[in-house]
Amino acid sequence: MTKSNHRESDYPIDPMFLDRWSPRAFTGEIIEEAQLLGLLDAAHWAPSSANHQPWRFIYGLKGSEHWEIFVALLNDSNQEWARNASALIFVVSRAFTGAAGSTEEKPSYTHSFDAGAAWGHLAIQARLSGLYAHGMGGIKHEEIRQAFAIPEGYRVEAGVAIGRLADKSVLSERNQAREFPSQRKPLSEVAFNGRFVAN
Repeated sequence: MTKSNHRESDYPIDPMFLDRWSPRAFTGEIIEEAQLLGLLDAAHWAPSSANHQPWRFIYGLKGSEHWEIFVALLNDSNQEWARNASALIFVVSRAFTGAAGSTEEKPSYTHSFDAGAAWGHLAIQARLSGLYAHGMGGIKHEEIRQAFAIPEGYRVEAGVAIGRLADKSVLSERNQAREFPSQRKPLSEVAFNGRFVAN
């Protein structure tokens, strides 16, 4: 059994997995590009099918000329708090293997799965670096595609806010009520020995 961060696992896992969570309260401080690139470097060492490495990261740093563009590409409810992050990232995956337009181009079944593994690496490295990462599905997918001229064959997966943890008092009342490390379903509801359970 492992306990940390007001969370508990029935198994002896590393406390880092309990310490990682997705806060909304960020200090808004500027971070160096090199620090963000360290997180992205950890992400790009994630496992991938046949080593195709389908993940792509588009990032903007707070204080840069691109910042407000990145913020505007989030859904309104996420703009409210994510504008206080230190960096915003859009995760894109390449949905095919081989050279584009060539006879070697083939659909990749695992591109989203692999990009998710990269996001997991990023989130853990953020925590190890004294930062927090909050993944978001609430982004303007089609507008992101247009803003960055992302061609067909690439999928806009998610957004990520990176920053240092602030007191929850910086958030709206609604978000203050949500600002705590979430729990997980019992493992028995998601892992099945020799069978599948639709639930």
